[in-house]
Amino acid sequence: MSLNILILGATSGIAQAVGRRYTREQASFFLVARDQVKLDMVAADLRGRGALAVHTFAADALDYAALDTMCATAWNALQTVDVALIAHGTLPDQDRTQVDLDYAIHEFRANGESAIAAMGLMARRFEEQGRGVLAVIGSVAGDRGRGSNYLYGAAKAALDAYASGLRARMFKAGVHVLTIKPGFVATPMTANLDLPARLTAQPERVAEDIVRAVARRKDVLYTPGFWRLIMTVIKLVPNAIFKRSNL
Repeated sequence: MSLNILILGATSGIAQAVGRRYTREQASFFLVARDQVKLDMVAADLRGRGALAVHTFAADALDYAALDTMCATAWNALQTVDVALIAHGTLPDQDRTQVDLDYAIHEFRANGESAIAAMGLMARRFEEQGRGVLAVIGSVAGDRGRGSNYLYGAAKAALDAYASGLRARMFKAGVHVLTIKPGFVATPMTANLDLPARLTAQPERVAEDIVRAVARRKDVLYTPGFWRLIMTVIKLVPNAIFKRSNL
């Protein structure tokens, strides 16, 4: 059976890997990102790998009027959407967020509010369908605020709470909501960070986990799986100790 896949933030490292993974099956795509040139490159790659059809739509995730138009265009192009993946985001400079309020608000919107808006718009379409999977990429950073990235973590925590509530609502409509919580992933977004090699996954590994979680209708995916244990330990550290640590 062929699949219709909608990806918002389609030029991100993880999103591209997910798209490539789905070309192993019969799949048609509707790809959304800001940069049309990069979108065309991703689309060409998927077509070369055997995608049945690839549509593109250039839009900024913070342009909510464009997102509404994007949803209508995507459903018109694909007729039905089996899987929608919201994969856009940024990696804020925490130090700058502490002194530049405009920047802090923009980054919170880019990593939290915009994904919530997209989920809300897509949920209505899925509800009309009565089936499908709505997946969103959050982060393990949303599990507990840490001194090194708490603006980013706060945005992902808001996204996590919204997805949890939406999951309960959409379950009754026959639609599944998946929250994806990656740890460190080797993508262009993290290229300038000194990440621990043993804890850093390749996008292809994460994509395999995502596709498997979609098929199994998991509620929450930690990827790689050892991050569930890591974050459980981090959440259990008492505040008196945690605030003195460098976690």
